Formats: sequence, C-alpha cells, structure tokens
Amino acid sequence: MSLVHDAPPGSSRSEAAARLLAAGCPLRVMKFGGTSVGDLERITKVAARVEQSLGGGVKAVVVVSAMGRTTDRLLTWAREIAQRPSRRELDVLAATGEQQTIALLSLALAERGVKARSFTGPQAGFLTDSLFGGARILAVDTTRVERALAEYDVVVVAGFQGADADGNITTLGRGGSDTTAVALAAALGAPECEIFTDTDGVYTTDPHVIPSASKLDVIDYDEMLELASQGAKVLHPTSVWYARRYGVRIHVRSSFTHTQGTIVTSLADATEGSMLSHRPVTGVALDLNHARIDLHTVPDRPGVAAEIFNALGAAGVSVDMIIQGVRGAGDSRQQMAFIVNRDLVQDALEALRPALDAMGASAEVGDGVAKLSLVGIAIGSTPGIAGTMFEAVSAAGANIEMITTSEVRISVLIPAEHAHAALRSVHSAFGLEDGDEDDESRSSQVNG
Repeated sequence: MSLVHDAPPGSSRSEAAARLLAAGCPLRVMKFGGTSVGDLERITKVAARVEQSLGGGVKAVVVVSAMGRTTDRLLTWAREIAQRPSRRELDVLAATGEQQTIALLSLALAERGVKARSFTGPQAGFLTDSLFGGARILAVDTTRVERALAEYDVVVVAGFQGADADGNITTLGRGGSDTTAVALAAALGAPECEIFTDTDGVYTTDPHVIPSASKLDVIDYDEMLELASQGAKVLHPTSVWYARRYGVRIHVRSSFTHTQGTIVTSLADATEGSMLSHRPVTGVALDLNHARIDLHTVPDRPGVAAEIFNALGAAGVSVDMIIQGVRGAGDSRQQMAFIVNRDLVQDALEALRPALDAMGASAEVGDGVAKLSLVGIAIGSTPGIAGTMFEAVSAAGANIEMITTSEVRISVLIPAEHAHAALRSVHSAFGLEDGDEDDESRSSQVNG
C-alpha cells in the first residue's frame, strides 16, 4: 500500500499488514549496513542469516547499504573529476553502490535456494522531493514490493535512495538506508525493524572510541533522536523520526552475533503510560563533521537574520548552533556565528555572498571544531547538569566556543583537538561507563 509522509499513523499500514497476514506471511524487515556487506564473504554470511530468519512461513524485506567504503570512493572519484560536482550527478553516482549490493545479495540468496528479488529505491516506491544529497521522503508506495512478496521469499531493497516527481534519482543523506528500512516497515505494517550493524546495540557513546561505554538495553525514541541528530552514527535521525511517528520498534543489533541488542521504542507506551524513573543523562555524542562560519560587521537592524538564513535555506544548507553577538554602545554592527556540515561550506558561502556584499559584511570559516552533546530525557529539569558538563569539558583543556540547549540536550562547540579528551571526560563525569541498573529495569518493563 502507500505511506505518505504526513499521513496519520497507521492509516495505510493496517491495510498492508492485513493483506500480508491474510496471506499467511509474517514479515521481518531487516537492514544491513556497509560493514555487514563489506565484501563478498560478508554478503554470503548475510544471505545465510536471512535464510535462517525465514522459518515458519516468514518472509523478509531486506534493505542494504553499499559495500564498505564504496560510497566514499565514488564521491572521491567525482571530486577528482570536477571541483564542484553537480549534486544531481553525485546522487546518480552514489546510488550505484547500493544497486551492486542488492544484486549480489539476491544472487547469494538464490544460491542457497531462497527465492529473492531485488529492487532499487525508486522501484520499491520511494517518492522524494528534489533536494539532492539529502532528499525527504514524500511517499512510499509498496504495491510492487507486496506483489513480489506473494511470489518470492525475500525482497531486497536498495537503501538510501528514491526518485523525485520528475524521475531524477535522489539520495536521502549519509546513513539514509536506516530511513529506507524503517519507512518500509511502517508502510508494510511490520511492528519492528531490525537494524544490523557492526556493534551489538546503542551505547552511552561510541564504543569504538571509549571501549568502557555501557550498552543500553532500551532507549526512548526522543533520546535516540537527539543522539542520532548530534552525531551518534548508530542510526540515521530521520529513521528514528519515522519509527516514533508510526510506532515501529527498532532493534539495533550486531550482524556478527545473535545476542539481544538495543530496543528503541516509546518507554511511556511500554509501561502503559507510567513515567519511568531513571538517570537524566543517557549518552554523549560527538560530531566532527561541521565547520563554523562567523559573519562580521553585520548590520544591527530588523530583518537581517531572516535575509541571511533565508538565503542559506534556499540553497539547501541547514545550520545549527546559531549565536548573535551583542553590539557595543553606539555600535550599529554586530557578529553572528553558526555551524554547517563541512561538505556544504562552499555552498553556504556562495549563498551568502550577495547578501553580505550588500550589507558590507564578511564571512570567515573556522574549521577544526567539534560538537559535543549530552543527551537525556530529563536534562532540562535536572539542576546541575550543565555545570557538571562544562567543568568536565574544561578539565579536558577545551574552551567552549558556543552553547545550545533543549529539554533533552546540551551541546557545546569546542576545538577538535580536544574532542576525544572532552568526550572521555564528560562520559566519565556522569558515570556512563558503569553498570546501569536503570537500563536493566527499563529492559524488563519493555520486554517482560
């Protein structure tokens, strides 16, 4: 059936689910990331794992990423060919990585006697807007996928991609295969989407950086959304948004073991609306993929901020951590600063140039910055957390350049040279590497 981005949750999902159940086809939706399908041997192992999941009449929709560092390699080639490559052509190129994987996995499944059919994102019904490199899903029409499930055991779908109304190939941004999988689970009425990765769940921070990080048995959608948005690479933020909106549980687990991972769900729903009592800090995220842009001698008058950020929005550049300097007495000029994704710095400068020239203002780019974010569902209502975080950052020798807060997050911008030391210091300051009794309690309430 069809899932429309702004449709009421559950409307078309129930119809799709009813048809699949009536046909006696319990459904699993599984997503395997780039490390899970990094080479032919791993693709073969994924095929074996998918085959094992098909007992009892179960059918599977399997979403895959490109193999290993394929996307990085393709984009590097593009930038060797062209100094400022077209975003449209970058999407055409990047989408080929996932298409290799779907064909290879389908062939590996067929060798095991499993009937499988591959689909690109557009073939699977993904309609997006035309923001190349970071497209937004407008609708998912699963008619062809459902028809294939009636004939095949497994449908293999290319993650990360779709097409706009004009038929142009689009991509959903790095990590967008997560979004593909969760959106398909929502559209098909599957209650859970399994995300297979190179870690066995969601941790209080990246366990590759801090091995003593604690694994979370369960985490609330809102907390996971903040962690993902602030740089935690385990899930794409938009995938969490879809999961929360359409009530799809996400099970983040390892491709290489069969142990229980982390459940991402609504903790309130899991406990029938009761408020859980647990520590206010859930995790720490580090993002090294931004640059700071400072605007100097900006006129201090109404409408200036709107002019600046409308120009950035029209160019498809998202910004974060906006600050505005306070002018001195009798001064009609001020400063502004914000951060953007490093890959979009030149796009931002080009978009700003006409407005800044007309204002007599200038822009300066500051690379070598890191955004460190503390996330927890009760941060905004718990006194003392900000002070503890700032003290821990200071103890790592890092000077705080910018600060933003919300009810569930505190983010600071610091020099990148101190990033990992500050991450370790903040993580330790809140005891996140210790065993977490609250997580065990939360897990028992969700899974029991």
